[in-house]
Amino acid sequence: MVSPPGRPREFDKDTALDAAMALFWRQGYEATSLDDLTRAMDLSRSSFYGSFGSKHDVLLAAIQRYNDSRFAQLEQRVAAETDPGQALRVAVAGISGSHGSRDGCFLINSAVELAPRDPEVEALSRRHLERLEAFLAGLLARQGGGEAAALAARARSLLAIAFGACVMHKAGTAPAAIDDLLAAAEPLMR
Repeated sequence: MVSPPGRPREFDKDTALDAAMALFWRQGYEATSLDDLTRAMDLSRSSFYGSFGSKHDVLLAAIQRYNDSRFAQLEQRVAAETDPGQALRVAVAGISGSHGSRDGCFLINSAVELAPRDPEVEALSRRHLERLEAFLAGLLARQGGGEAAALAARARSLLAIAFGACVMHKAGTAPAAIDDLLAAAEPLMR
């Protein structure tokens, strides 16, 4: 059935946002033109502006969607582990992405490109890092507790190692070498 002339075409906002995220992830924000974005999202400019606002608004929505979906996946993977130590190892390995795509982490890519000069990207990045840090600190606490400040410091260190491993993987470091790096972080996981 063909829509009458002038009637806006229906589209799925999540699908369009996923297409935008994939494009930003592949090309970066600055290298992505509005024409690239509307073409990837399969939207007219008027539908784009009416539904999403601006290129920057789409980026922010894509980062938030990425953060929320990755965090939910991480929680799900960890929930399957009954041993607290193994749950922590699964979480750190999951954050590192060492056995996944070499595209890297969309959040890291966006933060490196934009956070130093974009307060909204910086804030989204910081909130997600704080959420991950609290999650890791909670997993550390399940292993026997400890002082909150010490757990937070260890969680922050593990997060830095995991994100460093993610960047190394993107740069071509072999997964086995990253596994060795994560294994060397084992004392922080106890």
